[in-house]
Amino acid sequence: MIRLFRISLPVSLIGLILSETLLGFLCYLVAFALVGDVDVEFFLLFEGGAERTGAVVASILLGAYFNDLYSEIKIMSRLRLVQQYCLVLGVAFLTQALLGYVYPDLILGRWQMMIGSAFALVLLPAWRLLYGVVVLQVWYRERVLFLGANRNVQTIAYTIHDRPHLAMASVGYLAPEPAAEDYPGLGPWLGGLGQLNDTCDSFKPDLIVVGLDERRGQMPVSELLALRLRGAAIEYASSLYERVMWRMPVDALRPSHLIFSSQLGPNRRNLLLQRAYSYLIAAAGILITLPLLAAVWLAVRLTSHGPAIYRQRRVGLHGKVFEVFKFRSMYIDAEARTGAVWAVRNDPRITPLGRWLRKLRLDELPQFFNVLRGEMSIVGPRPERPEFVRVLTEQIPFYGQRHVILPGITGWAQINHKYGDTIEDTVTKLEFDLFYLKHLSLSLDLYVLFHTVKVMLLSRGSQ
Repeated sequence: MIRLFRISLPVSLIGLILSETLLGFLCYLVAFALVGDVDVEFFLLFEGGAERTGAVVASILLGAYFNDLYSEIKIMSRLRLVQQYCLVLGVAFLTQALLGYVYPDLILGRWQMMIGSAFALVLLPAWRLLYGVVVLQVWYRERVLFLGANRNVQTIAYTIHDRPHLAMASVGYLAPEPAAEDYPGLGPWLGGLGQLNDTCDSFKPDLIVVGLDERRGQMPVSELLALRLRGAAIEYASSLYERVMWRMPVDALRPSHLIFSSQLGPNRRNLLLQRAYSYLIAAAGILITLPLLAAVWLAVRLTSHGPAIYRQRRVGLHGKVFEVFKFRSMYIDAEARTGAVWAVRNDPRITPLGRWLRKLRLDELPQFFNVLRGEMSIVGPRPERPEFVRVLTEQIPFYGQRHVILPGITGWAQINHKYGDTIEDTVTKLEFDLFYLKHLSLSLDLYVLFHTVKVMLLSRGSQ
């Protein structure tokens, strides 16, 4: 895996993006060779051909990203794949039309664009099918041997089985006794922990992952030490879980994992830098969206009784309670009889306009003012209500640690997890929040902001 933006990305995914970039360039350069009035070299060097073609290819890659073609590499339906690439090329044509108004020097000729796009519509899906069926199958997969079969091991095994682009495969697991049921991707039970050396000699795993719930008296320390000194790669299941899931397992997390971490993100420099660019983004956001803010304010006032701006108490930095600003999306006094309750899908308390505001995330725009007041940052864990924080802190380990940094308008959990209103969903979002807490950095914040645009446009994520 390659580490970018403080997260681990599979080499196969990077290879797919680079290969599709080269293939996209090839499609449009071949099209120019067929219809152009000069040779390709002159077009690239003296007529801005590289920049023009690059603009088209960049719009194709962006369209593929918005159609989840880089989130899920495994092909589930060939027809759907072709449909997705039709949408991708539609984005490319729209981008060219827009550039024709704002920057005409970056548009391709009509016939080059049409013929190149026809080539791309055939070759890109064909390459994606070939890549998924052939390349990922022959790509060398890291052979993983699990010690133990706890919940984290089961989650890891299912994930690497379901995502072949991670280039990992389980050879099986060693445990005092076989698991009560077969788990997808975990592989066969290979025997007890005392058979570690024989199993390694037989299967020659590239990575040994330790996932024992009870380590004292069970961990084959001497054998693991001998294997490590012979060059074997060994890590805890919680570490591999973090790499492949992009979150930290709460049930396996110990305070020492954060205390002695050399990568803990919220140091003084990172926090000061985050506060500086959050302030600049919030100020720019208010100026740019000022007409939109006024239009939404007026629409809320005209469509339902009550103030347009809703103030709600939330828990912020170090547990301090503050008032978050939102455009009101519920009927006035919606909780007068029920008190504080979780929001649910199709919540009857939400106004018709409020549903659209929430779907488009426009109700969050006033939180730019919370950022200017120093109560929030642009990126961070979403602030929760005090009534819920008290309960969740008692029920979920490490829940209070999410308050050591400023809450955010958007966050790592919001872009990676669907909306949910259960304790299980809250635990999953906390795992993402703890990952963000550990890896907080400018590069990760930029990744979150870039992905937030996709979440907003496609109405995904949590609320």
